[in-house]
Amino acid sequence: MAAVENVLVIGCGTAGSALAILLSRGGIAVEIAEIKPSLNALGSGITLQGNALRVLRDLGVWDKVSAVGFPFESLGLRAPDGSLLAEIPDARTGGDDLPATLGMNRPELSAILNEEAQAAGTTIRTGLTVDALTDTDDGVLVAFSDGTTGTYDLVVGADGIRSKVRGLIGIDVSPKPAGMGIWRVHTKRPKDIERTDLIYGGPAFIAGYCPTSADTMYAYLVEEARPRESINDADKPAHMLALAEGYGGAWEEIRTDITDPDRINYTWFESLLVERPWNRGRTILIGDAAHACPPTLAQGAAQCLEDAWVLAELLLAADTLDQSLFDTFMDRRYDRVKTVVEGSLQLVAWQLAHVTDADVPGLMGSIAATVSQRP
Repeated sequence: MAAVENVLVIGCGTAGSALAILLSRGGIAVEIAEIKPSLNALGSGITLQGNALRVLRDLGVWDKVSAVGFPFESLGLRAPDGSLLAEIPDARTGGDDLPATLGMNRPELSAILNEEAQAAGTTIRTGLTVDALTDTDDGVLVAFSDGTTGTYDLVVGADGIRSKVRGLIGIDVSPKPAGMGIWRVHTKRPKDIERTDLIYGGPAFIAGYCPTSADTMYAYLVEEARPRESINDADKPAHMLALAEGYGGAWEEIRTDITDPDRINYTWFESLLVERPWNRGRTILIGDAAHACPPTLAQGAAQCLEDAWVLAELLLAADTLDQSLFDTFMDRRYDRVKTVVEGSLQLVAWQLAHVTDADVPGLMGSIAATVSQRP
């Protein structure tokens, strides 16, 4: 007999939909409650490292992902005037048979995962979340926001960095600002951009871009965090252009497309790490609900996908759900996630302190070696 027969997942993001695919294929009845009124995801682009691609292949969606994304194998370092300083091969953390890195448009990744979950048998209910969770000896009684109720063998909170589930189960941890803010614009891909190039220095801490398809990419500028209330939508192009003016090369073409406030996003770098265990009774947190970090190592989505892959593997192999399963999950996830979160924050700290002799290659190499191993 399986450890669980029915599972409720709160949140239809990367972690939630990935878990639903794997559990549904394993014969478990899975429902997803998604607070957004539709499955149309927002956002511009996403950078996926090899260990994320490895999980996407395990999910059976690699062909679809690779068909719309933009793979590349190296990282470029440039001076503010755009001249190339170095080209560094990216580590193939997912194995030699996968690209080192792939950029893609975030809504397309979301659509692929949601469609695959539904094809596997997952029921997705939109415009819905949970108001109360009551753990019983052998399940969780759930009160939904529409007044209905349900009972599940397991509830998974995959509802993001500002998780409601986290509060409902009594975990009082909130995201912390890291001191930096990032401007992103979804834009056209200049034909000669074939990979991510980074510029350290100039008006921003980092100026970079990542191709997301044959025709698109996202470009970003990282600066010291400014008060969010100081930014209104109409002024977003002017703020981003003011920073972009300090860069040459590809940025000369990127600047011409920094015009539409609806394609420009500003957000703070934040971090979050819930101490182990991530469960209370039969409710567990995964993904950004349990951990989040600045995108300095581009490991956010990868760690969410790995959470889903490990939890599904344990649930499908077990015939009993008890604390030992959750403890095993933490043994395979906590130290690895903590290493990524701390490494991401270390890169932020070095830049904020204007450290010029930091061992950035050493740190990035160490993280790559860690995530190259299966969790």
